[in-house]
Amino acid sequence: MPMRKSWLVARRELGSFFNTWMGWIIVAAALFIDGLLFNAFAVGQQPKLSADVLADFFYFASGIAIVAGILLAMRLIAEEKQNGTITLLYTSPITEREMVYGKFISAMVFLMILHVVSLYLPALIMMKGKISFGHLAAGYLNLVLIGGAAVSITLFASAMASNQLTAAVVGTMITVTLLVLWIVADISSSPFKEILSHLALHNRHFTSSAKGIVKLSDVVYYVSVCVFFLECSVRVVESRRWQG
Repeated sequence: MPMRKSWLVARRELGSFFNTWMGWIIVAAALFIDGLLFNAFAVGQQPKLSADVLADFFYFASGIAIVAGILLAMRLIAEEKQNGTITLLYTSPITEREMVYGKFISAMVFLMILHVVSLYLPALIMMKGKISFGHLAAGYLNLVLIGGAAVSITLFASAMASNQLTAAVVGTMITVTLLVLWIVADISSSPFKEILSHLALHNRHFTSSAKGIVKLSDVVYYVSVCVFFLECSVRVVESRRWQG
């Protein structure tokens, strides 16, 4: 029953993604930029092995997945506050966790649809080369995971913020902070070097999958980030609900 209620929330949010200009613009912009980066950097002018082209594609596509995740999540709760519909959710027979996870599921489903549509870009490699299905699956798995991390972070920001712009700014700040930790790690000494490197959202946890290698530790990391920020969102919504 709890999951059923979450899916009802997810279906409602998915409908809003498809029925407004926001969802379509995100898809169009993401595919357009993915295509530009694919031709400019992944393919480039110099001959490359097919595996290297695919690895470069995933590396640059990860940035698009993060941005798309932020744009999709910034409105999930903040928009309800702006429109005054948050009261309907507060008085409905669903728990805070069901609401938060339902909204997260909706953004993730939309994000996965975006990734499915982008499959034509790796498919272009097959015109002159070969790609491994395992490499393709590993890369897209981590695109979904890193995008999910951005969604959960910005959903937390959306729960705290009073409007979508603030949610986008706060979500971006937290995400960028986690992204640049690997740069800080490079100039730090032990044990902070290892700690910061492990906490960083990119680099250590994404590089392997871009090359077609899935590490359980990387999957656990991204799932942990998602659960942590989703549970933080639940706590924020609970406090706001009790405050009225």
